[in-house]
Amino acid sequence: MHLEPWQWALACLGAFLSGLSKTGIAGLGILSVALFALILPARESVGIVLVVLLCADVVAVTAYRRQANWGQLWRLFPWTAVGVVLGYLTLGRIDERMVKPLIGGILIVILVVHVVRRVATRADAPHTAPRATWLAPLVGVTAGFTTMVANAAGPIMIVYLLAMGLSKMEFIGTSAWFFLTVNLFKVPFNYNLGMIYPGSLLVDLPLAPFAVAGAVSGRLIIKHIDQRLFETLALLLTAAAGVRLLF
Repeated sequence: MHLEPWQWALACLGAFLSGLSKTGIAGLGILSVALFALILPARESVGIVLVVLLCADVVAVTAYRRQANWGQLWRLFPWTAVGVVLGYLTLGRIDERMVKPLIGGILIVILVVHVVRRVATRADAPHTAPRATWLAPLVGVTAGFTTMVANAAGPIMIVYLLAMGLSKMEFIGTSAWFFLTVNLFKVPFNYNLGMIYPGSLLVDLPLAPFAVAGAVSGRLIIKHIDQRLFETLALLLTAAAGVRLLF
């Protein structure tokens, strides 16, 4: 796969942001997805991003392996698997021209979710854990479908884990284990669809160090930056990218 220098530069930035979103700045992951979808063929971008994310997931789990809330994870895993299978079946039936608008639509929807979460937080909405028995199945299936189709389940999980009232460290650890497990589960599906192949791995090889660097940097700088500013920039840029993918 041939990429121009400017495309490689954006891909490296996307890989770094992927890592940064795993360990420090929640919300930057969707900007990374948008960048890759803009510079790569839409279907191939999903497989390439998956390998990049796995590199960052390993760092995140290594750093926060003891902080996971496994009760929450076991509630989600079965339903997330269902969502992944549904996403797999969907990708197997749509062509390249439909993938970009689908990713763009998903990005726009999860941006709305982000905005709702931030407004609720600003309004000091109570963070009591919802008791509805349907919530975990709904979130699990939606997250599984979204992550299979566009690697864009991050905002969905942010909203859910915050709603569960997890502490900051539990939030990071639970998210790290969730995405490492689910992303590994997705690998054979991506391979079967032809989205992971030797050529895509050659693109991933130079990007992996940037993903690891981003994940390491997230741990180091999170206490020294204004996270709301970074999230706002990510949301604005991703909104522009999502609209571009739609049209």
